[in-house]
Amino acid sequence: MRYSYEFKRKCVEMYYRGEYPDTPDGIGSKRFHRKIREWVRIEESCGPDALRHKGQNRVWTPEERYALVARVLAGESFSSVAVSAGINSGQLYQWVHKYKIYGYNGLIPKQKGRKSKDSDMKKVGTRKPPKPNESEYEELIRLRAENEYMKAEIEVIKKEMYYGYEKEYTSFEGFSKAVEEYIDYYNNKRIPAKTKWMPPQKHREASMCSA
Repeated sequence: MRYSYEFKRKCVEMYYRGEYPDTPDGIGSKRFHRKIREWVRIEESCGPDALRHKGQNRVWTPEERYALVARVLAGESFSSVAVSAGINSGQLYQWVHKYKIYGYNGLIPKQKGRKSKDSDMKKVGTRKPPKPNESEYEELIRLRAENEYMKAEIEVIKKEMYYGYEKEYTSFEGFSKAVEEYIDYYNNKRIPAKTKWMPPQKHREASMCSA
């Protein structure tokens, strides 16, 4: 179902007031409310104009696609990366899936054109390309994404175990031990919903092995 920009903005404004509009025909209430929350996240991440219908689909370069894929591989969720980029999470899932199968080559758009009538003509691009080794450029983008993710994780740790508890640590050794124990809990025992109810470390491993 296609919604106008004005309707989306009205729904978002009502959401901020703690209200939901009447559910349109042809869609369930839960699905419609989920859609509104998605519009809210898109507006918060990309601004109100991101809710407008684009005259034509944006063409993403392989480098831009890989930058988003790297964020997912670094541990961010599909939905958060998709919302920040203003794209459908299903599209992002396809890019990640292709990258894991074909490597960087899987992110290069296929050339469009009519099929040749000459059956003897050599077909180009029909054979699956081998997965290439990670280039320095890919590694740089991946490391940047991992760095940003780690910064966000560190801020969470500061808020949950340091700010407001400074006086409880009487020595650096005691504080260092507390940090190690918390990191172990945070990576291997904590089970947040955004990681599909898996510990963060297990979720990162799963994101690297399946899609």
